[in-house]
Amino acid sequence: MAFGAFNHHRQKEAMADINVTPMVDVMLVLLVIFILSAPMFTNAVSLDLPKAKAAAVQQGTATVTVAIDAAGTVFWNDEALQGDELAQRLAAAAGRSPQPELQLRADRATRYEAVAQLMAAAQAQGLTKLVFVTDPKETQ
Repeated sequence: MAFGAFNHHRQKEAMADINVTPMVDVMLVLLVIFILSAPMFTNAVSLDLPKAKAAAVQQGTATVTVAIDAAGTVFWNDEALQGDELAQRLAAAAGRSPQPELQLRADRATRYEAVAQLMAAAQAQGLTKLVFVTDPKETQ
């Protein structure tokens, strides 16, 4: 494999080797650019979550409906709770066998903090089955 021989009397042959170094360099530069720019594509996210379209789940186990309205009031099976009643009811539900499924319904205007606190309280009491309930998507 002689690229530039100093012997000028020799016959010139076609070079059969392909130099892939420039192609590899370009690919590595593109890879670095994509790695650096990928996080920029996920920063601006506009959320409007309460509507979803999914098939209804079959009720096989006991369920408890916990709702939070826009003011942050918590309802246990349509009954408003006061103070520490939520923690007591979560502990009682966690002690049942089998554990009931906790269905969480939150108003669209509910602060995320209230939902996160309710989820943390359920986890602290040992409840493992938590589902989010949404209204069906409206057709246009």
